[in-house]
Amino acid sequence: MLSGKRVLLIVSGGIAAYKVLDLVRRLRERGVAVSPVMTRAAAEFVTPLSLSALAGEQVYRELFDLTDEAEMGHIRLSRSADLVVVAPATADLMARMAGGHADDLASTLLLATDTPVLVAPAMNVRMWQHPATRRNVETLRADGVRFVGPNEGDMACGEYGPGRMAEVPEIMAAIETALADGPLRGRRIVVTSGPTHEPIDPVRYIANRSSGAQGTALARALAGLGAEVVFVTGPATVPPPAGVEVIRVETAQQMLAAVQAALPADAAVFAAAVADWRVANAADRKVKKDGSGRAPALDLAENPDILANVAGMGQGRPRLVVGFAAETHDVEAHARAKRARKGCDWIVANDVSPGTGIMGGTENEVTLITEDGAETWPRLTKDEVAQRLAQRIAEALA
Repeated sequence: MLSGKRVLLIVSGGIAAYKVLDLVRRLRERGVAVSPVMTRAAAEFVTPLSLSALAGEQVYRELFDLTDEAEMGHIRLSRSADLVVVAPATADLMARMAGGHADDLASTLLLATDTPVLVAPAMNVRMWQHPATRRNVETLRADGVRFVGPNEGDMACGEYGPGRMAEVPEIMAAIETALADGPLRGRRIVVTSGPTHEPIDPVRYIANRSSGAQGTALARALAGLGAEVVFVTGPATVPPPAGVEVIRVETAQQMLAAVQAALPADAAVFAAAVADWRVANAADRKVKKDGSGRAPALDLAENPDILANVAGMGQGRPRLVVGFAAETHDVEAHARAKRARKGCDWIVANDVSPGTGIMGGTENEVTLITEDGAETWPRLTKDEVAQRLAQRIAEALA
């Protein structure tokens, strides 16, 4: 899939820049030509000689290098690749991208390109969580920029949290997805997955038995057809798929906010098992027994309805909104009522009664309900269900 492709790799300054040496090596092993560009700060972490030796090509560094301008020019360089990859993407470079700045070679290339762009952010956790960075990320997403990562983990600065650049295999998978020539190439799809955890106190929460396996399989299948997938996941027990943008959340309110931030999209698929209720009076410290024999009263409040919220949007509503209905009895009847009540286009219904082994298991048996009627599929693995559903989504968006 990658052989014969060309990637314009822009390396900005940050300790994560050392990872790009392995990224270049792996791209070259797959037959990808790499045109490397470095910012001045990047050269403080990785030498141009190392990058050039691995890429087998000249490293471009300065905008006003007349020799380079005569031979290729920044306009030609920006458009000669099949994909532009920015790794690591610092907060500063992302801010300049969002603002349309063109004050060095890297930012000028990014402004001049009409080629798809994939960024792998890397920065301190507080920088990633800062409102300015969040605004810039939303702007870049709306402009069609793809993201891979960042991951959670230890920082070079000693802090822990989201901000670590995605690992090289993840970036490779994202590159492969971005270059895929499948029927969903150019389509952006939001997928929710996993359970939500609604806190009772700092150590206890309300949850369900969802593993996130079906949503994960669906995100993987959609990416395999070329879609840009934003994967919003609760605390699932299965790892997220490679090649997609992963946004981790805990609660239903966080999931709604993440979905709203990920829009606009061509389609949204809500496979998450969102808790219907949250504890309105969640304690800020562990609730202790008082010896009375009585359990503490929990004041429950209804969680936001993420599916209905998105399905009911006017301007900006995805072309296709798909919900899931996990039922224990009268499955089809409840699912039809849910589709009408929520206003979504499709409902994927399944029976999650304890005897089925579906919730938390490896197989699923679903009924797809659309405006044209109901279609029951045989019992399949969750990967097979995902592949069938992804193909149907591709046909609907064609």
